[in-house]
Amino acid sequence: MKYRHIVFDIDGTLLDTESTGLLSLQKTIKDILGKDYALEDLYKYFGVPSGKAVIDLGFPDPASASAIWEENFQNLKNLIVPFPDVEQMLHTIKDTGHIIGVVTSRNKMEYTHDFYMEKWSPLISHAICAEDSPRHKPNPDPMLAYMARAGASPEECIYIGDTIHDYSCGHLARVDFALAAWKKPVNISAREEAEKLADYVIHSAEEILDII
Repeated sequence: MKYRHIVFDIDGTLLDTESTGLLSLQKTIKDILGKDYALEDLYKYFGVPSGKAVIDLGFPDPASASAIWEENFQNLKNLIVPFPDVEQMLHTIKDTGHIIGVVTSRNKMEYTHDFYMEKWSPLISHAICAEDSPRHKPNPDPMLAYMARAGASPEECIYIGDTIHDYSCGHLARVDFALAAWKKPVNISAREEAEKLADYVIHSAEEILDII
């Protein structure tokens, strides 16, 4: 096998959470700061740990803002669905003897309390959350933490994500990167940059099986 460790981002890669994440952040900003943001202007915070995003956005009480954002997110969680064929793809990868991992900007509470991630937990051998590395994406620390925990080398791993943050995290850790391009994002320019840099650009879950 070309890669032994198949490592996934979650939001925008396994699960379609873009609308939920950005709409809930948009509402949080409006409620607390009284400011109107277009969704495309908030896309740069998609896939960033919520604790960092609320600081970067200048909320006066970041902890409170994070809690309100999470509440708004939960109110919209009915919008979250897996991308087509993702669940079958995970089962196939597991059945072929590969190791499935996760490197996410979610904190552990956000990860463990997700319906789909709980459902898929028997398929996932190692999960790195925001608390598991000193720095977050786009730094390499989360992927380095994954390799340390899994006992894996960069050559054994491929990281699959949907943003330039994911690319940077994998690339700086010397791990090949596949861009999950199965949904057009609200910010097209950010996607185009990642497409130019990725080792692979995949448009369906089935294409991953051809790569690995």
